This record gives sequence, C-alpha cells and structure tokens, in this order.
Amino acid sequence: MSIRPNQSQQISFRDTFWGLTDREKKALDHSWAKVFAEEIFPNINEEPFRVLYSEKASRPNTPVNVIVGALIIKELFGISDDEMVENLMLDFRYQYALHTTSFEEQPLSDKSLSRFRIRCYNYETTHGVDLYQECIENLSGAIARLMKIDGRVRRMDSTMIEANIRKLSRMELLYTCIAKLVKYLDKAGASFNRERFGHYLEPDDYNKVIYHSRNEDADKRMLTLLSDADELTELCNGGYDDVIEYQLFSRCMSEQTVVDGNSRRLRTREDGSMDSNIMQNPADPDATFRSKAGKEHRGYVSNLEESVGSDGSVITGYQFEKNNVSDSAMLRKYLENIEPQLRRWFLP
Repeated sequence: MSIRPNQSQQISFRDTFWGLTDREKKALDHSWAKVFAEEIFPNINEEPFRVLYSEKASRPNTPVNVIVGALIIKELFGISDDEMVENLMLDFRYQYALHTTSFEEQPLSDKSLSRFRIRCYNYETTHGVDLYQECIENLSGAIARLMKIDGRVRRMDSTMIEANIRKLSRMELLYTCIAKLVKYLDKAGASFNRERFGHYLEPDDYNKVIYHSRNEDADKRMLTLLSDADELTELCNGGYDDVIEYQLFSRCMSEQTVVDGNSRRLRTREDGSMDSNIMQNPADPDATFRSKAGKEHRGYVSNLEESVGSDGSVITGYQFEKNNVSDSAMLRKYLENIEPQLRRWFLP
C-alpha cells in the first residue's frame, strides 16, 4: 500500500456543509468539532508516517491525518474503534472535525485503526521510534503555543495501567505455558507422545486439570506438570529457540522452577529471583507486578507531563514503562530529554 498525502480538505461547492441550516451551522461553531478542525487537524504531520508504506505505485492508503485524528477523538470520548467508525459515518461533527465532509464515502473501515496501530508497533519494534507518540507530542506543543503556555512550569504524575490479563496461580501459569507449546507442536506436525500430552489439546482440559480435581490432589497435579515440562524441555532442546511458545515455556520454567538434583521443583523465595519481573501471564509477557498503596497491580505505568500557564494546562509528554519502574527513574529519563523538547515546542 502506498501513501498519498491528504491535504487539509477545503470546503467545495458541493460539500455537505452547505446543506446545513443556519441554526445547525451555529451549533457546529460552538461544538468541539470546530476547534478540532481548525487547530488540531491541520497540525497533524503525515510525512513521518511515510516509512510505514510502500514507495511503489499501489492502492493508496487511508489518509494518515484522518486516522491519527480519529485515534485522538476516540480517546477523548472513550469510545471503541467500531463506535468511532460508526460515528464518522453518521455524525456530521466527526466529519467536520476530520475534514471529510466532501468525501463521497467516509474513509475509515473496521480495520483501518487496528492495522495502523500494527504498522506503528512493528516500526517501533524494529527501529525503536514511536511515530505516533512523536506526532502527539508535536500536537501538544502546537496546542501549548496556541494557549500561550511557555512550558516553563510543568508538573508530572504517574498512574497505573492494568494489563488486560487474568491473575494466574502458579499451577495455572505452568499449565498454560505447557499447553500452548503442545498445541504449537501439534499444529507444526511435530512428533511427541500423544498418549501423554494429547489431553492438553482438548478444549475442556484446562478446567479438568485446574478446577475439577480435589484440592488434596494439587501436589500430585503439580508433580505431573513438572514432569511434563521436563519431557517437553528434552524434546524441544535446541530445535525451537525461535518459537514464541517455546520461549514463553522456557522463561516460565526458569522463573518458576529449579532443578534440584535429578528432579524439578517449584522455586521458592529462598532460591532467589522471585522478583516483580517474572511473567504474570503468557498472554502479556511484558506485564510486571507491583504493589502500591496497598493494592496489587499487573501491567504498566504511565507518566504524564503537563505544562501549565495562566490560561490553563495541556499534557505535552508521556511515558509508558513496566509498572515496576519507579517514578524517580522515569523523572531522570524525562530530564534527559527536556531541553530537546523545549527547543522543538516553545523556542523559535
């Protein structure tokens, strides 16, 4: 898919805007859409996102400034992707805000936003550059200048962001990693003891192993899981290092268990390394554990920077880290970048 720049749309003679009554135009002038259309949308720079698309002639992209604008509006109102797409089709304010009132058909589809996120994520993973964050911070600088905020007074605060994962017991964590690896081996056509491991492929096996057994059998079930883990480790040794399921399995085994003599057992605190970095759930292996203000948190932490002026304030920067990164560590990282930010946003 190639990129085609989408200049801020001018209202044409056939634009649906001209079909509004004077009363409707007056309401539009007093709505959030007018401010967004005139102050936010024109400042969305599409050029940095060119690297996400092909240089070859091909089907043109959904306009980047429309996608970024839609992502911002979506967060402002706390709505889902589907609601954003539907609102753009049916609500004139959304069309006005994103300069799409002259479009014969609204450009967003149900996959537009998710595919754009994936492109940005893959680029950040490969190159270490978050294009979307840079775009948002540049927009924040434009808003700060509009509000005559010079950026000399700033305040910061952090907040926990819960990962969308379930808290797993150690038995559930071991079982899940083993089952994921067995399912991968089955899908890949690998040879393994199906009489022993076949039950992991059954849809109801999780409930049978974890919940439908008597509590007094817990130690026996754990020993079976550890024994299965040993056999899978020997089976996969050296041949599956690049497979995500095997990487998660190996990480789980190294964090949760130790080999004591000729047998594997659960790791205890006395063995060490039972810290907040251990995997909480293979569905989100980067999520970490932290206890703050008497509450347990599994996920991440955001650090928000707000520039303050006499006419109000605006968030001009943000950081996302694993939630076991301290506020002081995030502050040190912020201070390393504060001068480049000042030059980019507020200085001529």
